[in-house]
Amino acid sequence: MSGFVAYKSIVDPSDCDFLGHMNVSKYFAACSDSVFALQAELGLTAEDMRSGRKLSFAVVHADSNFRSELSAGEAIQMESEILEVGTKSMTFSLKLIRVADSETTFSTIFKCLLLNLQTRRAEVIPHDVIERSTRWMAKSED
Repeated sequence: MSGFVAYKSIVDPSDCDFLGHMNVSKYFAACSDSVFALQAELGLTAEDMRSGRKLSFAVVHADSNFRSELSAGEAIQMESEILEVGTKSMTFSLKLIRVADSETTFSTIFKCLLLNLQTRRAEVIPHDVIERSTRWMAKSED
């Protein structure tokens, strides 16, 4: 995958649980940050959410795979791609990569609806967001 690098970090000791590996909550925190970064890349910035169109993607379904453990001190990055664009939804692929060996340690697919932050209802994705999404669409393996 050569998607949008939406997140980079070092696994902090406080990110790890008593088993010695990164806690599941930290994986999903990285996913959340990544979706917001990709969303900003699509034109739905924090400023736009607060005082502009007041739109944001909200996860309605996740399908995740934990592939290998991460330990304190490891450099990681999240790569994101868009798998599908619907009328009111987008499907995002997120992969957490261990930088040292380029191994995918975690992957998830997020189905997200575009939420109107005032009405709390799904809304049609604006044309400019759809146009920007083509840059991050996953390439088929054909």
